Amino acid sequence: MKILLLGKNGQVGWELQRSLSVLGEVVALDRHTLSTAYGDLSGDLSDLTGLRETIRRVQPQVIVNAAAYTAVDKAETDRELARTVNALASQVLAEEALQLDALLVHYSTDYVFDGTGTTAWKETDKVAPGNYYGATKLEGEQLITATGCKHLIFRTSWVYAARGNNFAKTMLRLAKDRTSLNVIADQIGAPTGADLLADIATAALQQTLVRPELCGIYHLAPAGEVSWHAYAEFAINFARIQGEPLAVETINPIPTTEYPTPAQRPLNSRLNTEKLRRNFSLHLPDWQSGVTRMLMEVLNK
Repeated sequence: MKILLLGKNGQVGWELQRSLSVLGEVVALDRHTLSTAYGDLSGDLSDLTGLRETIRRVQPQVIVNAAAYTAVDKAETDRELARTVNALASQVLAEEALQLDALLVHYSTDYVFDGTGTTAWKETDKVAPGNYYGATKLEGEQLITATGCKHLIFRTSWVYAARGNNFAKTMLRLAKDRTSLNVIADQIGAPTGADLLADIATAALQQTLVRPELCGIYHLAPAGEVSWHAYAEFAINFARIQGEPLAVETINPIPTTEYPTPAQRPLNSRLNTEKLRRNFSLHLPDWQSGVTRMLMEVLNK
């Protein structure tokens, strides 16, 4: 089997290089042109013509898109690029997948919802993005489904990895120098590891290739829920137990209103994962187990 992976050096793409490698040949690309056996290829999602040409040269059985425009605040003003990468490129991937009868695996976000309430979002709930990033990701989903191609779309939230920047690493860095931290306490979700996103997608695509009726949109996040404030406490307490010298004494809970950003953030990022667990017979671990593994990796570097 031949798999085309886009966004290979992002947090999720890096993990997908590992998880997909057992399924067949993985042609892994980022924004830069790469010389391959298929010629010079580019995975630049802002170059729609080049993207189409790349897919036609590789002719994969599976396309996995782990690339996206994820600068949520910048997207409010950088609208053309955000829409090209998150929406129009998704349409190109889907159209080419349809021509090849290939399966398209794509990642989306809880930002397609309005972020209100306290109930975990189901795949069938009404969508109403509260910012432009969410609007472009929703349009990408809609353009993919409209083509009729075989697809798996995984909506997720609060993505992290040991590699690259993440919230917990930022908190630990600040905790070394400051005695007091202010952290938002009224946004609720589940920190989701890039490794989990890669492993679940790999397991699900294997089943879907055999049973195309499994195609569709799925919510993917670990079990449990937490606020950013409690997440910060968890990371800092864990680091202390591991012997990290930290200056922080108090972690103050603050409301979202005290930390204004250009793009509105959802208060409710909870995702109901029942459909994913039922359809694929998969178990989702609690968020603490993934965060603990990541912290061990970060602290032992």
